[in-house]
Amino acid sequence: MKRTIIGLAALAATALAQAQAKWDLPSGYGANTFQVQNLQQFAADVDKASGGKLKINVHPNASLFKANEIKRAVQTGQTQAGEFILSGAANENPLFGVDSVPFLATSYGDAKRLYAAARPVQDKVLAAQGMKTLFSVPWPGQSLYSVKPVHGPADLAGSKMRTYNPATNRIAQLLKAQPVTIQLAELPQALATGAVQTFLTSSASGVESKLHEQVKHFYPVSAWLPRNVTVVNQKHFDSLDKPAQEAVLKAAAAAEARGWALSEKLDAEYIRELAGKGMQVTPPPESLRKELAAIGETMTAEWLKAAGADGQAIIEAYRKP
Repeated sequence: MKRTIIGLAALAATALAQAQAKWDLPSGYGANTFQVQNLQQFAADVDKASGGKLKINVHPNASLFKANEIKRAVQTGQTQAGEFILSGAANENPLFGVDSVPFLATSYGDAKRLYAAARPVQDKVLAAQGMKTLFSVPWPGQSLYSVKPVHGPADLAGSKMRTYNPATNRIAQLLKAQPVTIQLAELPQALATGAVQTFLTSSASGVESKLHEQVKHFYPVSAWLPRNVTVVNQKHFDSLDKPAQEAVLKAAAAAEARGWALSEKLDAEYIRELAGKGMQVTPPPESLRKELAAIGETMTAEWLKAAGADGQAIIEAYRKP
């Protein structure tokens, strides 16, 4: 009798283990960022919608994998899911970098149309690597921060410019600045040691990383709106039962809609907050604006050449009336 009870208990435990799944979801961004907070809400929604069958543990601030390792970790199954900035993978495939082509899409409306044009192609590339896109959310437009005032392009030449993907690296080269690859979590330390003097990043990053403490000049050039993407290893997704899969997809759709709306709302709030904390928010000088526009034209042409027919199709779909 005792053995029977023990056996039944073991079977019940096994059944429970099989009924429940646990995913790790690393992110390279801090817990206080709206992107990670959106991930946390996504995980909570999945837990609720799946009746507790799927638990997602979000790991912020590059605590599980470094930011530039997350995509590969999902691809190889080292982690079930992950979030990363899509343009950070543009060095392996230029199609991942369309949302960081400067001055191609400089508003939320344009960025959403570009995403709609690019997603089918990008999803296909990720699928070939064993991953499924869950959702994608943009950062506010990338603007220029500088330790010193910028009166024109000459003030950027020779400066140590933080870069985080091939596009920002190319901008630094075209501005005759010195590119320095630094992830967002490491930026305050890099500023403190003088390793970085200028950089392009969002108003959100400025507030969340308290960049006003070290940088006093902000120029809202809104060069592009780069997207983070949250993906899952396809095999792990396929291992879920149908109700759990549907719970994930429903929560993902909600996370995407919520993230886009939150990003746009916060952008204006963040810029006001930066100004309120002593940062000088100034329109870019005309000479700088023209130089950046010219760089944008150069880089769009370069991107199209690298991206081939698929890239051309994305741009044509994006520009279709």
